[in-house]
Amino acid sequence: MLWCLGMSEEAEVLKTRTMRFALDVCALIRGLPAFEPGPTARGQLARSSTSVAFNYRASCRARSHAEFTAKIGVVAEEADESQGWLEFIEAANLIRTKESARLLAEATELCRIFSASLGTAREHERNRRHRDRNSD
Repeated sequence: MLWCLGMSEEAEVLKTRTMRFALDVCALIRGLPAFEPGPTARGQLARSSTSVAFNYRASCRARSHAEFTAKIGVVAEEADESQGWLEFIEAANLIRTKESARLLAEATELCRIFSASLGTAREHERNRRHRDRNSD
């Protein structure tokens, strides 16, 4: 059984949304300066934003609830890291465009979605363990 929202339409929407986020971030970071901290920010943000998309896909293929919980935790962490790097880029005035503001808002929203999903997954995991202990 797949744990990613039962492979629902919502899961497919999130797959598309996270991939679009990664692609849009990769387009944005091409405009970062060639001098530091541009290259560092470029590499870190490329890794974290693509990790959101591909770890979410992996979470949708989880073979157990525990595996899903672990993978969705990675997605939440990477979304938060992406948000942090986008905040850094704006604060350092490396890029300040409508697109960077839009991507920061999207990273913030993705972070909220996946953090909430992680919280729910952890709660379900605790409830399952509690039921298993009480059924003995």
